[in-house]
Amino acid sequence: MAKPPTNDKDGRKANKRGAARLAAVQALYQMDMAGSGLNDILAEFESHWLGREVEGAQYLPAEAAFFRDIVTGVVREQRVLDPQIDEALQQGWPLKRVEAVLRATLRAGAYELAHRRDVPARAVIAEYADVAAAFVERDETGMVNAVLDQLARKLRGDEFAA
Repeated sequence: MAKPPTNDKDGRKANKRGAARLAAVQALYQMDMAGSGLNDILAEFESHWLGREVEGAQYLPAEAAFFRDIVTGVVREQRVLDPQIDEALQQGWPLKRVEAVLRATLRAGAYELAHRRDVPARAVIAEYADVAAAFVERDETGMVNAVLDQLARKLRGDEFAA
């Protein structure tokens, strides 16, 4: 897993929702790779990761309710989200073939686009492209951006109308 973002060089702190998104992707990744259960992963992250120092890296305080909503929402809605993501991916490249951390990122972004209308679609896309950049190369970050943009235009076309 990538090191969490801490303060940037100017001393400004990343926002709590950004930290919650990063933690949610890490939690979803861990659930996927280790087969951890939902309640176990929520308890672990809320008590040991969010806003704490882990292995010498200071994790930013995160909006715990937002973190919990993303993780539980992805688990609850995964049967609906995965086919939508598959459709947005290039033909012949199903979600199950996508690297686990990117899969977690796409699922979290798709959940927010589908269920968090309080967050503008363009903000969701930009935030998850930033989350992806913490873990993968630029090409893969572009793929996250493109897939979420396509989903956003389908799910929230009204936000993209001229």
